[in-house]
Amino acid sequence: IKLEMPDVNLDEEVTVLAKAPEVVETLEAYAVTWQKLLSTAVGEQLKKVPQGNGPLAEIDFWRERNATLSALSEQIKLPEVKKILEVLQEAESEHFESLQNVLTDLRKHHVEALDNVRFLSTLERHLKNLTHGTGFNVVLDTIPSLMNALRMVWIISRHYNKDERMVPLMERIAWEISTRVCKVVDLRTLFKEDRTAAKNKVTEAKSTLEEWKKSYFSVRAQIEASGREQRWEFDRKRLFEKTDYMASICQDLYDTLQVVIEEFYNIFGPELKAVTGDPKRIDDVLRRVDGLTNPMEQLTFDPFSIKCAHQWRFVMEEFKEGVLVGNVKQIFIQNFKNPPLCKNHPPVAGAIYWSRSLFYRIKHTIIRFQEAEELLASERGKEVKQIYLQVAKKMKEYEDQKYSQWRDGTEQMLPQLLKKTLLNKINSIADEAVAVEKPVHFSVNFSPRLHEIISETKYMEQMGLPIPEMARNVALQEDKYLKYIDGLKNMLDHYHRLMGTLDEAETKLLDDHIQELWRVFRSGHRRLNWNSLGISDFIVRCTQAIGKFESLIHQIHKNSEDINNKLLLIESTNLFKAPPSKNGDELPKVKEFFEYIKCERVKDVEHMVRRYVSIGPLLTKVEGLVANTNSGKSPKLFSYYAYWENRIYQVLTQLILKNLQSFNASIVSNVPLFQTETILSAPEIILQPNAGEIDKMTVQCIRDCVEVTKHFVRWMHGTCIECPPQRIEEDEVITLNFYNDISQNPLIIEQAVLITQNVHKLLAFLSNYLNRWKRYRLLWKLDKDIVMEKFATKKPACVIFDEKLQFYTKIAQDVTQQPLIKDERFIRLQLGSLASTLQESARGWVISLGKLLNESAKEELLSLQEEIEVDAFTS
Repeated sequence: IKLEMPDVNLDEEVTVLAKAPEVVETLEAYAVTWQKLLSTAVGEQLKKVPQGNGPLAEIDFWRERNATLSALSEQIKLPEVKKILEVLQEAESEHFESLQNVLTDLRKHHVEALDNVRFLSTLERHLKNLTHGTGFNVVLDTIPSLMNALRMVWIISRHYNKDERMVPLMERIAWEISTRVCKVVDLRTLFKEDRTAAKNKVTEAKSTLEEWKKSYFSVRAQIEASGREQRWEFDRKRLFEKTDYMASICQDLYDTLQVVIEEFYNIFGPELKAVTGDPKRIDDVLRRVDGLTNPMEQLTFDPFSIKCAHQWRFVMEEFKEGVLVGNVKQIFIQNFKNPPLCKNHPPVAGAIYWSRSLFYRIKHTIIRFQEAEELLASERGKEVKQIYLQVAKKMKEYEDQKYSQWRDGTEQMLPQLLKKTLLNKINSIADEAVAVEKPVHFSVNFSPRLHEIISETKYMEQMGLPIPEMARNVALQEDKYLKYIDGLKNMLDHYHRLMGTLDEAETKLLDDHIQELWRVFRSGHRRLNWNSLGISDFIVRCTQAIGKFESLIHQIHKNSEDINNKLLLIESTNLFKAPPSKNGDELPKVKEFFEYIKCERVKDVEHMVRRYVSIGPLLTKVEGLVANTNSGKSPKLFSYYAYWENRIYQVLTQLILKNLQSFNASIVSNVPLFQTETILSAPEIILQPNAGEIDKMTVQCIRDCVEVTKHFVRWMHGTCIECPPQRIEEDEVITLNFYNDISQNPLIIEQAVLITQNVHKLLAFLSNYLNRWKRYRLLWKLDKDIVMEKFATKKPACVIFDEKLQFYTKIAQDVTQQPLIKDERFIRLQLGSLASTLQESARGWVISLGKLLNESAKEELLSLQEEIEVDAFTS
């Protein structure tokens, strides 16, 4: 469209041209032509609609309108057109206002088209992906981005911020998504494809349809949460009715494929062919399975059309019916020998319930299909109905057989089960008349078959089946039986817990009482059965007997605990208590150390013996509880006395062994226990007391430790009474104690030898250490008087004296620098006395040399004085 320009000279001023009538008249004629042309062009554009149902058609539509209106707008902007308008306005032409209105309308629609093109272009990339993307994965990724872009257009655009513009655009997008799904999910080919790939295709299609709605509501929630933007209150039926329905169709198709794959092809696969050995029959079944989807492949209507929903429902119902009857038949055939049971269902009633539930599944569906007579009247419908009748007949026969077998078996078995005794002895090692070797265990002898019959009876009655009279009576007494069973179980649990607390010695001790308890139990495993009337009284008698037995056990355990506490105190006694530290770090001397251990040991032994002696009366107390005597020598407690005497032997053995081990540990540790002086006893340097005495005291301390056991007098055989002193010869009386046995224990001997060896090693090491001090032996090896006398006769010069004096002075200084305390393992050497002696000896030598030098010098001085006097006299 092109505007014609008038052949008028417009070079003059506007005011001049406006006053020229012929010019104005010519220009008005052209203005009328322009008005008609522009009105027609704009009107034609407003009549046009997008050529297509998709969103890209909307973009093309606005681009075309923008191109047309843009071309016209550019011509209006030409200088000539502008001047013509100015002339007409100046001339107050009647055509000016009409033309101006058309131009305003043109500009308005042009601005709108331009704005829409600009904003819709931001959506174009997403819309092309939606329309031409290679797969559903591209579409799925595009929808959320597209929805966010639509939100931006809604916020910023001046034209697409209204429902009347945005809803149609979204409706076009929904149409595009629906069309894409319809093209890809083609039922004529879907069931011929690889079934896994087909399932994936349908799943992706459904996800795409659902993503459209999900993304819409996600962005809508964001808009509402912002509180600043105009809300989306669009017509949801227009946007989602079609896509929601199509998503439900995709779910139906997925379920169909799932049934075909999982429930048929996986069942009737190569493994089943190999097992059955009848591949032809399996192939026939698979052909029937394939036939189930034939109606879907030959549809005469569009399954994705909401208008055809009723027709599609019938297709799916027919498929489900075919699958269900075949499925139920297959499930029944596969599992009727070992049917799956509901929780708590007994075997027979559970099997009947299972069979009935399968029957009700197919019956319910058949009843629904009776409402659609055209389906049952078809060939397929007749075939399905025939299968239903066959399966129903087999299920009824199965139920009748199960019930009949149960009824006959129950009537035959129930009297025998009720005659079983209440209790069952589990492990009777010895006869009850014989001493107990191991506790006898009992169990409630209520057969699991009785539980099962009661349960079967209850469920059979619920299902309306006739119940044998005896089974009904037993079921009615279930609560009473459960009460008896709980009472018996609680009673037996109490008994077994008590027996579990007894050790072997206590079991032998309580032999008579256990036998008495078993006599109370006897009627429960010999005479009473589940028809008896005295079951409650039996439970009461047993419970009372167990309570009495428990009281006795508690008293015996209390005495045992007291004895064990005394033995624990004896076993934990320290027989090598070291004396407490004195002022500062001063340690006790050797004799003081061992003397303190000896004195403390005597005190501890007195306490230990008192505890030991008090054990006898405690055992006599047990004797009173068990045998009603207090002699301390009851034959019924023979093994019990022996048990405790053996425990005492073990405790005393551990007492000695642990103390020797502890003492040995203190010997090899680097913590000194006592101190000893080191003295010079020429020609030797020795300990005081010497090594031999220390060794002797250590050995004696070990011996005294072991001999502690002499204070524990043994009991007379078969009693808890101490043995009196035994006279061997007229002058020799001995006391029987634990010493002989314990002192010969190899572990104790080994530990005593180890202590002695460690002491010997340390004393030998100290002896070698003291030998180092012999480097000063010149101080005591030579007789000082003789050496001085010989030295004097030689008339040594002063230099010689000086050398000797320097030698002994250096020795004295060297001794001063030596450590005066030496800690080695458990002994501390005090070297101060030895060092003092050596220093004193060195000073003695220095004094003697000084005295000798003094005398020599004095003698020289007197001699010199005499010579001076003689010379003076002669001169």
